Amino acid sequence: MVGLPVPKASLASSTTACYPLIQCEYNELESKSCLFCLWYAMADRVGDGDFLDENIQKFNNERRSSKQWVKLNVGGTYFLTTKTTLSRDPNSFLYRLVQEDSDLISDRDETGAYLIDRDPTYFSPVLNYLRHGKLVINNDIAEEGVLEEAEFYNITELIRLVKERICLRERRPLKDSKKHVYRVLQFHEEELTQMVSTMSDGWKFEQLINIGSQYNYGNDEHAEFLCVVSRECGSSLNSNDIEPTDRAKVLQQKGSRM
Repeated sequence: MVGLPVPKASLASSTTACYPLIQCEYNELESKSCLFCLWYAMADRVGDGDFLDENIQKFNNERRSSKQWVKLNVGGTYFLTTKTTLSRDPNSFLYRLVQEDSDLISDRDETGAYLIDRDPTYFSPVLNYLRHGKLVINNDIAEEGVLEEAEFYNITELIRLVKERICLRERRPLKDSKKHVYRVLQFHEEELTQMVSTMSDGWKFEQLINIGSQYNYGNDEHAEFLCVVSRECGSSLNSNDIEPTDRAKVLQQKGSRM
């Protein structure tokens, strides 16, 4: 045999009979028998010439690959990922957790998963960031919760991204925060066209009410109208929102407020 030490195993004469009897220093798998010992048991029966080195190399590669996968038990929810993913940030808690010479003391459950007492809801965006480097948060998940997890795991770049997301959210006005200011203006019929053409600067036409004729010039009757206009303003209703603009003042000059 090349490249493999002889395991400390007790092998029966029959391959099928030896599986339950194997006691081996390589027995790291969850099955009853160690795969290393099984291979050596087969080699013992068929002879060294039939036990090819390439098969041993293939097994070693598969064994190394299986060690790349890591199972995490976060608040009772299991996550399966790789050491490469968890090692994205070398300053993070997760990087230190999966190192061979880790100085962290972490308990494992009966399945071998690392036990982490955190909320799994907020861990999902953290793990996905480590996988593809992008911050993706569902609408039903609060950014503040993700920020808490990013700070707990000490993932520097993720902390920065979540803080930026929170700042953008706070600067973005909510749809429900908008209020409207309404004005009712009274116009003569001949002033109506000019009033409508002047209306802009955020003011919108809402309703026009004919209130009939109240005066005559000779034989001509001049109808009067009430015009209802509105304008959207911020929830704070600060002085800039309620102070009439130049165009609003023109509207007021064209008609009389009621």
